[in-house]
Amino acid sequence: MADRTGVQGTERGGRVRAVLAVALTLSAAACARLPYAPKSGVEVGVASWYGQEFHGRPTSSREVFNMNDMTAAHRTLPFGTHVMVTNLENDRSVVVRINDRGPFVRGRIIDLSYAAARVLGLIGPGTARVRLENLGGFREPSRESGGIWLQVGAFSVQENAYALKKRLDKTYPGVAVTTLKTGNGIYYRVRVRADGNSADALASRLAGEGFPVILIRE
Repeated sequence: MADRTGVQGTERGGRVRAVLAVALTLSAAACARLPYAPKSGVEVGVASWYGQEFHGRPTSSREVFNMNDMTAAHRTLPFGTHVMVTNLENDRSVVVRINDRGPFVRGRIIDLSYAAARVLGLIGPGTARVRLENLGGFREPSRESGGIWLQVGAFSVQENAYALKKRLDKTYPGVAVTTLKTGNGIYYRVRVRADGNSADALASRLAGEGFPVILIRE
């Protein structure tokens, strides 16, 4: 009887270990499939796009989807995050704002609006391998507290403004991209925050680096 009990105990212990091993394997596999936000701020994978079928419908952020806006869906990045997307097959780039969740197809990392996909050349092929660079949230200068801003560039092409911002971020704090709508279109202005005591010195430094500096008081 003692021997039988010992055998049964051994069998039960073996079954428990086997069940635990299977559970751990399944758990690890599930975690491997979960989306994540890359710590480096750069992510590489496949992009897809969506358009007319969802035009006018609410997104996950409750914003109405407009296929002609530069927006995109991502599974984990916060709403409002701006991302530079580069098509690795033709080197075209576009900056989009995350306002939706998706894509929910395995292997894809971002779902672009029709407008963004058109810039990147995705409309025909439907998908492409891309690189995502997290630019953070969009920042407008605060009008409540006023302040001094040094404008160092204005661009009609959005990604050019963000490319300059990324370059300036390495040296200067408080760089922002703002929009200006005119009858001729939208311009993206790159500005550097300054204070009354250092504005002149900062302007001279930027001018010395070749930037066309415009001082703006608000």
